[in-house]
Amino acid sequence: MSDREWNRVTIGLDAHRWVTRRDCKTILAVVHTVTSGQRLLDTIRLIESDLRVQVVFTMAPDVFNNGVEQFIEGLGGVVIPWLQATQQRFDLALSASLGSIHEIHAPLVVMPHGAGFNKLVPARNGAKAEDRAPYGLDAQRLMRDGVVLPTAITLPHEAEVKRLARTCPQALPVAEVVGDSSYDRLVASLPHRDTYRQALRVDPGQKLVVVTSTWGPQSLFGKHASLLPRLLAELPREEFRVVALFHPNIWFVHGIWQVRAWLAGHLRDGLTLIPPDDDWRAVLAAADWIIGDHGSVTLYGAATGKPVMLAGFPHADVDPASALARLAAVTPRISQRGSLRDQLDRTAKKMRPGHYRSVIEQITSEPGRFDHNMRCLMYRLMKLQQPERVLVIPPVPAPSLAT
Repeated sequence: MSDREWNRVTIGLDAHRWVTRRDCKTILAVVHTVTSGQRLLDTIRLIESDLRVQVVFTMAPDVFNNGVEQFIEGLGGVVIPWLQATQQRFDLALSASLGSIHEIHAPLVVMPHGAGFNKLVPARNGAKAEDRAPYGLDAQRLMRDGVVLPTAITLPHEAEVKRLARTCPQALPVAEVVGDSSYDRLVASLPHRDTYRQALRVDPGQKLVVVTSTWGPQSLFGKHASLLPRLLAELPREEFRVVALFHPNIWFVHGIWQVRAWLAGHLRDGLTLIPPDDDWRAVLAAADWIIGDHGSVTLYGAATGKPVMLAGFPHADVDPASALARLAAVTPRISQRGSLRDQLDRTAKKMRPGHYRSVIEQITSEPGRFDHNMRCLMYRLMKLQQPERVLVIPPVPAPSLAT
């Protein structure tokens, strides 16, 4: 959207002439990437049905902007250009990324766009891991000119408060432990496993192997793409279904056409490729095995109780104090030698109840409480009384298209 195409109806000096619901509090949803936008939807859902609140969306500057305009316009909400968003005041702003947030004029809530704060900021001048802050907890992004930018920094776990104290102590007064929306919705979705398997066309008696990749050269798809054809060649199609679940940055940096073109032969061999607009949590809930890398989806896979395996893990890029590092410590690696089927079977046989308990306990210290805690925070900052509506964590929708 061009910055010349301002929306003069919903907000602005003349808005009262056109709107049907007057005197609404206005929330600005700041969408940097498709990933952060998907994360924001879990939070925006908490104010649905409130006639006192209007939500508008804007696309913030980001190197991974590709796909964002289509994403937010596809929601059917009011979209305003970034320049207009930076020249208006709002009653609340929500962001799941930190780029350019100093330009926003509103009480600002920032949240992680993945499973907590696992990745370290890029190394500079050979810096050691212990000298690098976790991305999202670093003073470089949380502060500007000596001032903490967010009004509230939401954290999934109380342990993150101690990490924040080491990396940006100035931000401690605005830290809020609220829990993890994706964890809560995944858990709420697990009872619907059979529905998701049917949507993914998993036949009765078949086992579902989910292969998930984050983005970047150290990711599964970046470094271990040969795993997909191995799985398809070694696992009998009548007994197994293989599904690939890629980070949106892979899709929107390289292009949807290109990703499908790269995998065209695998698709003909039986691979199911999940589109970037389908909900990844439904795919995890349906899985029998999850094979991944250092991405958040792999970490959330531990919450399903199904076997998780790693195809590579760049330890140097992961905070040793994070839940993701703990997952790596208790998770087997896929070997390039030997039968993949045997490796899957051995991993499944070694699984015991509570195998990932220590990992899950590091994901969130407020399980099932994100909706309650986040809604309290939002309404407090908007200075509105909360609705009496009881919050129920909904399961995620079934995949609409699996090809």
